[in-house]
Amino acid sequence: QVQLVESGGGLVQPGGSLRLSCAATGSIFSIDHMRWYRQSPGKERELVATITIDGKTNYADSVKGRFTISGDNTKNTVYLQMNGLQRTDTGVYYCVASLFPDGSLRPHEYRGQGTQVTVSS
Repeated sequence: QVQLVESGGGLVQPGGSLRLSCAATGSIFSIDHMRWYRQSPGKERELVATITIDGKTNYADSVKGRFTISGDNTKNTVYLQMNGLQRTDTGVYYCVASLFPDGSLRPHEYRGQGTQVTVSS
């Protein structure tokens, strides 16, 4: 069974940094792309960053220049390096993977449980 396991959230002061990780475990043939979303209080869910299997990335305007998404294909893991954190970055961050489980001819989407990021002084 495929699972996404996230880690790295926490409390940080404005201007600080955090690094989130999301590892896809289980019987996986290949990953098409992985994304980070966040759900902030009182706001709609926001797509923060995307990385494809060949390394192409895309970011929300709100995080460009501050966040970097990267991946380790050997570990089926995606990272989100967050620098220059602002109070408006507070929220639950979760990853979503579009991948092919072993034996599947079509991609399936999986979501992690989420990790809380709080930016506060």
